[in-house]
Amino acid sequence: MAVFDCELVGKIGSMALIRREDQDIDYNIFSRLGAELKPGMIWVSSGATEIGRLDYYKRNGVMLPSEDAFAKTDYAAQGQAILMETYRRFISPQYSVRQVLVEHQHFNDASKRAHIKQLLLRAQAQNAIPIINYNDAVSDDENRHMELMQMRWQRGEEAHIVECIDNDETASVVASLMKSRILLIMTSVDGIYEDPTDPTTLVEEISGKNLDEVLLNVRQMQKHCVGASRPGANGAKAKLEFLQEPLANGTTVIIGHARHHIRDLVEGYVKRTIIGVR
Repeated sequence: MAVFDCELVGKIGSMALIRREDQDIDYNIFSRLGAELKPGMIWVSSGATEIGRLDYYKRNGVMLPSEDAFAKTDYAAQGQAILMETYRRFISPQYSVRQVLVEHQHFNDASKRAHIKQLLLRAQAQNAIPIINYNDAVSDDENRHMELMQMRWQRGEEAHIVECIDNDETASVVASLMKSRILLIMTSVDGIYEDPTDPTTLVEEISGKNLDEVLLNVRQMQKHCVGASRPGANGAKAKLEFLQEPLANGTTVIIGHARHHIRDLVEGYVKRTIIGVR
């Protein structure tokens, strides 16, 4: 029987945290999350860059002149403070809230991985909820690619190198590190679809009698996955790729819409996709 170090690692995407039609933060989402997050949960949150972009526009009346890597850095640095302040506002005051900014090299180094794991384990014991985000404000794409290339040269092309190219991968890496019982991915759709253009083709379960069968079915489902919720995102196909290591650890993966409560997604009271050994 699998032994888990935490109950749940959850992740929410950028587009689920804003109201596109109003170009503003969706405070209802934050309020719903804040009412349910508690120690024993680890939360991976996108949103800093998008929230920073909205905030910059509100204060200046224009966007930055270009949408290059420098703009992403500047928006992320501005949005990170707002993201954390908003979580702090809505999470129960009886719990501490701790920001954890990570980068790819932290998970590719054994001592740093161990350091992060101990930090997250202490949070559970100290009545605290960690909010994790990739550190876009200081991570340059070109430098990251060079570092990853050097790691592959040193360790060999077959070595498993963590890139953390988005927070879906970050959440999966954290779930693997912590051997979480559940990995919950909250998105702007109800789950994985056989046909992404047809909402009636939602796949409610990807399972098998053992891990090999589950992974085979996951790879089959990847063939149906195209597109993403926004430019630069990696979509359902990448999500399914990242999820394979947590699945191998015995983690149950749930993908569902951010409009729902965490409990309802976990218990299956709403539409979702659940992945694991049956």
